[in-house]
Formats: sequence, structure tokens, C-alpha cells
Amino acid sequence: MKKLQYQKLINAPAEKVYKTMLGLENIETYQQWTAEFNPTSTYEGSWEKGSKIYFVGVDENGKRGGMVSEISENIPFRFVSIRHYGILDGENEITEGAEVEKWAGGLENYSFIENDNKTTVMVETDAAEEYLDYFDNTWDKALNKLKEITEKKG
Repeated sequence: MKKLQYQKLINAPAEKVYKTMLGLENIETYQQWTAEFNPTSTYEGSWEKGSKIYFVGVDENGKRGGMVSEISENIPFRFVSIRHYGILDGENEITEGAEVEKWAGGLENYSFIENDNKTTVMVETDAAEEYLDYFDNTWDKALNKLKEITEKKG
């Protein structure tokens, strides 16, 4: 796995960016920016430290799938760390095997650095080699969407 980093300056305080990114006040704000990865993207579970959370979407055949993860850390308005440890295949959690080994233990970290009522969101994520180009293209679009909805939100 390779560690990738992305960042975006958003003209809003860290609390607002954090709540919008995680969909804490309205899950639709999470779904809007993550739609860049999958138009049906959502999550099931809690952002609380130690909680299991599913990052799910539906594929072109209507089949549910996604990542099985744990919130390793959550310091409100400052830092969130997600540890991916399995794949969701329909209703089944797959936590071992070749497909899972590409991702197992991979981290996705979000840092929120506020300065002068503006927030830099830094994303650091582990990615399997075959997804590097996809992530380089998609994370930029997703963070631009997050910036747009956060700045537009009242």
C-alpha cells in the first residue's frame, strides 16, 4: 500500500467543516461529497472512537458493497482516523482473503487545521497500487465538492 495525501482550504471554521464532512447534522452532506467516489455512497454506524462503521454503496447491478471499518480516533473538529479491515459483500462481512489483504489495516485520516476562520482539511489515506490514479483524480473532486457544500451551507 502507498500513503497518499490531499488537502483543501475551506472558507469555514473547523467545526462546520468537520460536521459537514462526516454528515453529523445531516447525512446528506456526507453523501454529497462522497458521491464523487460512488453516487450511492453513504455510511452506516457511528463516528465514535472504537465504533464499527460501514462505508457502503450500490454497484451498477444494485448489489450493496463497501468497506468494513473501525473509527480508531475521533477528536472533534481536529482529527478522525478510520481503520479499514474488511469488505462488505451484500450483507456479508469479509475480513480475510486476497481481496481484503490489499486493504487490511489501511488507514484513512482526516485532519482539520483552522486558521483565521478558514480550515485546511488534510486527508491521508493508504491505497492499493491499482487505485492510485483513481484516488488522485477522485479525492480532488470530492474535496472540491466538500468545499462547495460547506461554504454554501448557512
